[in-house]
Amino acid sequence: MSGPPGRLHGHKARQAPCTSVYNRDFRPFQTVPMSQKIDYLNPALPAGLRRVSMPVVDATPATLDGFGRLVANPSECPIEIVQWPSMGSRPIDPGTGDEAGTTEGTFVSEWRGDILYGRNEAVGGHYVLAYATEPEAARDDSAHTPERMLLWHANYHPDGGQLFFPLDHRPFYVPLALPGDDIAPEKFVCFRFDGKQGLYIHPNIWHEGVFTLEGTQRFFDKQGAVHARVSVDFTREFGCLLEAPIVHDALLSGQSGDHL
Repeated sequence: MSGPPGRLHGHKARQAPCTSVYNRDFRPFQTVPMSQKIDYLNPALPAGLRRVSMPVVDATPATLDGFGRLVANPSECPIEIVQWPSMGSRPIDPGTGDEAGTTEGTFVSEWRGDILYGRNEAVGGHYVLAYATEPEAARDDSAHTPERMLLWHANYHPDGGQLFFPLDHRPFYVPLALPGDDIAPEKFVCFRFDGKQGLYIHPNIWHEGVFTLEGTQRFFDKQGAVHARVSVDFTREFGCLLEAPIVHDALLSGQSGDHL
């Protein structure tokens, strides 16, 4: 998962009320409204949301095909960087438009009571990733052990891929969906990892960070430094939350595609 809009390497960019779009027919610039900024720590979700169950499958080379791949050594995992798109008939000069490189840091996934928080030091992001109960009833000081995770938001990065590698070698989940802005809750799959390997996802893959099953878990994160983000809010667009059960002693079955 990425950090708040307008941040790059810890510097805050000026916020503009609109952005310019230039069409391919070379007509004058037009302005279109910016999407509303999301408050990731206080999303103020509506009550009474339905739930859409995600299939939970073991992460293997076969099941991750198209999404990304398993990573055994983070130092040997190059990050794909997408070249800035050409806006007209002339191409981008070779060797330009992809020079921003990558940024890296620690991604912390932490359950506090009924709420799963994420903190991405690579991009200065801090957010609510999921809930263990209805959002309106969720409490930081709850003593209950989470038995499910309820996901409210997802995003993708059109500018580059992203690597998550566990520094604490315990099982974790990562919900993913294949590229496309015609996204729907039913297109998501929750991948289950044993904590021995990390995950690399390609550009444009829908995701929402990494989800520890209990307590606090740290991951090495590396991603494109441009850090563009496209979002979906399941609660407001589809009136739902995405659900996956949590199995605390989750062990990989060794068979691709096994469902919980």
